[in-house]
Amino acid sequence: MTGTQKAATTSYEGFTAEERAAMKERAKELKATTDGEAAVREKIAEMSDADRALAEAVHAIVRAEAPHLVPRTWYGQPAYALPGKGSKSGPIVCFFQAAEKFGTRYATLGFNEDARLDAGSMWPTSFALTAMTAANEKEIARLVRTAAG
Repeated sequence: MTGTQKAATTSYEGFTAEERAAMKERAKELKATTDGEAAVREKIAEMSDADRALAEAVHAIVRAEAPHLVPRTWYGQPAYALPGKGSKSGPIVCFFQAAEKFGTRYATLGFNEDARLDAGSMWPTSFALTAMTAANEKEIARLVRTAAG
């Protein structure tokens, strides 16, 4: 092993504080029995003004375009899942991640593997979101409709 390789392997300090907090949120979510809509609205209310405005717009679009998706939190962020069996929701289809959550310069609208966005052999699964424009609203609505089936 070269000196550079040793430095690279010994400089890892584990998960960031933000990553640890997200994992703790996920553990709480797995135990929770609360209403998903209320939990999503609560998380959105806790966001900074810019993130909150984007998250509220995404939430409204998802609820309008795919009302069958079940709102819930996922790693402490708003997410929307396929219906599951009984009181459990199914797999997450799409999610919103606030920019402030991980100190990034943009919020993220992401889609997981159960989203039906397949287009050939390569397609995007997440989008940077810095503002909600009419064009963005239209594209997000199209993506959510397609992803939700």
